[in-house]
Amino acid sequence: MNKIYFILFFVSIFFISCNQQNENTKETNGKINSISVIIDDLLWNAEIGDSIRNKFASPVIGLPQEEPLFTINQYPVKLMEGFMTDSRNIIVIKKDTKESFKIEKNKIAAPQNVFYISGKAADDILCLIQKNTTEIIKIIHQTEIEECQRINRKSLLSPKFFTDSFNINFEIPSSYQLMLRKENFMWFKKEIISGNTSILLYQVPISSIETKRDKVSQIIKMRDSIGKLYIHGKELNTDMITEEAYAPYFSNIVLNHTKAYETKGTWELKNDFMSGPFINYAIVDKENNRILVLEGFCYSPSKEKRDLMLELEAIIKSVEINKKPASEKSKIMAMFSK
Repeated sequence: MNKIYFILFFVSIFFISCNQQNENTKETNGKINSISVIIDDLLWNAEIGDSIRNKFASPVIGLPQEEPLFTINQYPVKLMEGFMTDSRNIIVIKKDTKESFKIEKNKIAAPQNVFYISGKAADDILCLIQKNTTEIIKIIHQTEIEECQRINRKSLLSPKFFTDSFNINFEIPSSYQLMLRKENFMWFKKEIISGNTSILLYQVPISSIETKRDKVSQIIKMRDSIGKLYIHGKELNTDMITEEAYAPYFSNIVLNHTKAYETKGTWELKNDFMSGPFINYAIVDKENNRILVLEGFCYSPSKEKRDLMLELEAIIKSVEINKKPASEKSKIMAMFSK
């Protein structure tokens, strides 16, 4: 009996200590899409620093103007202790007696990624940076998406908007207003100081894209048709179209365990001056025999758009398709079936 009491006491102490540890964990700080690089000035101002800048501050694809993938803040190693430890994404680079690449999660705060890269010589460090860049970028990008989603969840629009019309769970911040609602089509917009950001939701027959060989041209045709129907400027014949001067970036992805097509490019208003970037996800929903389309685009002239587009991507990637049957086909579906 005494042994049982001892085990129960030990387990209770263990859970209490774990809860206290979780409660004492700091929240990370720092702006979205930022990296703190802990490295001595001599290495930062040489080839290693150039490699970091070339890889982690390379231009973001799909934006009309060049913007860096991440904002990099460099600090010498001696400042590793203190406020720097609260950063969400940290890369620590130093010379050591052996080559090493290591990732630590939530070391001082949460959520937090700390990447340690070390080597005997500069060439060893450069090789490790080259080898692990893709993984580092993927982890940081996912962390920033999740951070945006966490912030968004503080105040969301009613889920009935999306369960009733599209049979999906979808998290859009309450700062977005419903601009237009048609059968199986919705347009939400948020006004910002420099312009606005928008989210579109609609669906088309699965055959409109999935059975076509050139999926990029079909996606462009689809979104241009939606623009002609619903997205216009103040003047006549100013429909939103995909800008022809820049070929969009296209990739096959898996979004929440479902096959999807990701397209990034630039939109413009025909016969008008307005333009900006867009990100489009065409999700292949075989169970409901449809392509569910979610698109984000922004208008922010003379302002940086990288973080605006990340917020839109985070909203879109919150989507979860319910298992119940889809509602009746829409007028949009009928149009694409012709």
